[in-house]
This record gives sequence, C-alpha cells and structure tokens, in this order.
Amino acid sequence: MNRRQFMGTSLAATAGLVANLNGLSQGSQKKSNMKVGLYSITFLGVWYRGEALTLEQMIKRAKKYGYEGIEIDGKRPHGNPLDWPTKRCKELRSVSNGEGIEIYGVAANNDFSSPIPEYRECQIAYVKELIRMTSDIGARTLRMFLAWPGVTKHPQLAEYAIAKDIWKYTHENFTAEQIWAWCHEGMAECARYAEDTGVILALQNHAPVIRDYQDVLKMVKEVSSPSLKVSLDVPIMADKSPENIQRAAKTVGDLQVLSHFGGEYERDKDGKVKGASFYRPFISAMHEIGYSGYLSYELCHSLPIVNGQTVGIEYADKNAQLAAEFMRGLITEVTKG
Repeated sequence: MNRRQFMGTSLAATAGLVANLNGLSQGSQKKSNMKVGLYSITFLGVWYRGEALTLEQMIKRAKKYGYEGIEIDGKRPHGNPLDWPTKRCKELRSVSNGEGIEIYGVAANNDFSSPIPEYRECQIAYVKELIRMTSDIGARTLRMFLAWPGVTKHPQLAEYAIAKDIWKYTHENFTAEQIWAWCHEGMAECARYAEDTGVILALQNHAPVIRDYQDVLKMVKEVSSPSLKVSLDVPIMADKSPENIQRAAKTVGDLQVLSHFGGEYERDKDGKVKGASFYRPFISAMHEIGYSGYLSYELCHSLPIVNGQTVGIEYADKNAQLAAEFMRGLITEVTKG
C-alpha cells in the first residue's frame, strides 16, 4: 500500500463520523462567539530580521492591536517548557490578566513520525511538559501536529526546505501505514497525559502526514479520547472551494476548538483591509456550526527581501495590526449581517 492509497482510506474511515458530527439542523443552530487572537510565532524573531519580542511585550502588542488573546509558540525564545516552571507560568498569567488579554493556547512543534524510537520518545516527553505548562499557565488548548519537519535558521533567514528534505529522506523507506502507526502511538500517549490535566489537544490539519481534515478526523476517531479535538485551518486546506469548506466545517462540528489564519494585508483605496477570499466562506461555516473559540493570526513563512535584507519587525507589526482589523470586521459582517 503506498502513501496515497493509505491516506485515502481516511475518507472511508471518517464517513461514520458524519452522522454524529454533521452540521446543526435548522432551528437548533448554536450561537457562535468567535474571537481574534495573536499567535506568538509572528514575533518570534524567526521570519523577520531582528529580535523576538518577549511574551510580556507580546501581550501588550496584542492589546494595542485589538486582539483578545495570545497563543504561545512552544519553542524558544517564547514557550519551550524547559524555560517555564510553574511559578513563571503563573507570573505570566498575572501579567496577561492585568492587561485583559487571555492566554488561550500553546502550540507544540512536535513530530511523532520518526522511524527512530529515541526521537519519538523525546517528542512525547516534550509534549508531556507542554501539557503541564499549558495547564500551569491557565490555557485551554495545546495545538498539535502529527508530524513536523521543522525549520532551519540562518543569520537573518529561516527556511523550510532543508528540514523538509531531511524529513523526506528519513521516511522514504517506510510505508505510510507504519508512519501513521507511530503517529497514533505518540498521540494516544499524549492524549492520556492531557486527560489528567484538563488540557485539550487540538490536532491541526497540517502536512506532511495529514493531507486534509479527513485525516485529522481519522486520527481523532482512532485515539478516541475526550482530550483530542480539532484545529481546522482554512489556509492549509487542500481544497479551499466554498463547498469543501462548508463540508469540512459541518463534518468537524463540535470537535472544532481552535483555528488559525495568516497572510499579508493591505488597505484598498477605500481604506478597507483586504484578505484572501476563502476566509468569508470559512467564517460563515464556523458561524453555522456555532464555533465559539479563537482564530489565531500567524505570520509564519519566508518574508520579502528589500535591498538585499529580509524585512524587519515593522513588517510583522503592520500585518499583525491589519490582520486583526480584517478578521474582526469579517466576523462582524458575517455574524451580524
């Protein structure tokens, strides 16, 4: 069985979920309550030229730009759990409470797919500590991957290509079925740890092992834990047609606990902030299923080079500010219109 054949079986495996997780019938629609949050990867100092903001500075930035909360990236210099004993977590929570900004989530950068057992065990230990940190800091969700190649960082430049090549080479002699089994093993163990703390793991529809929301639901069904739910993100959906967005949202239903949006933003000549066209059908679909949770803005890709230099933090500032305005306006238009 090749990778495409194996992962394709997820469509059939998730078919049984549709009856239980389908959209709400007319007259019983829940009221949505979507909030706009800022994911700290935006100011981690990876993609732009310059230093990272501290999380305390992130909280102030979020408040300044009209965000309601922040999501902490689970790596240095922001959220590696080695740097966050319980006392420090509680201190940061006090800072966020004082600013009226919710710390609603932490984001793991985990990879359960390695054929090397020692690597997988390190990843499980990392996620277990992130679960502890998420609980200590008072956040509700921990964003999860099944697999993640990582990022390589050179002076003033980060890129995905090198890490992706390493991941591909490492996995090329193993079947999709075996890789899926390793991911299941790691996710199931971490879900048990999450159950002990009340933290919800939010599995994102992110490559490489996951192709789309059907694979996310397949893993959620197989693990069968109340602590494993879904982060359906529209920018990384393979099919962004309005019909598929609607279908995905209705199928995920009440399992949706977190979502992310990204991109770069400009104002049009009328002063309105422009964003990708697929966000409107996505927000409409989230409203239909009664989603009450965060849409977390992230600037997480290679940025423009100007005069031979990667753009600086001012580029992240501009886009974080405009993204908040765009998404707040879109939510209002869809839900109040």
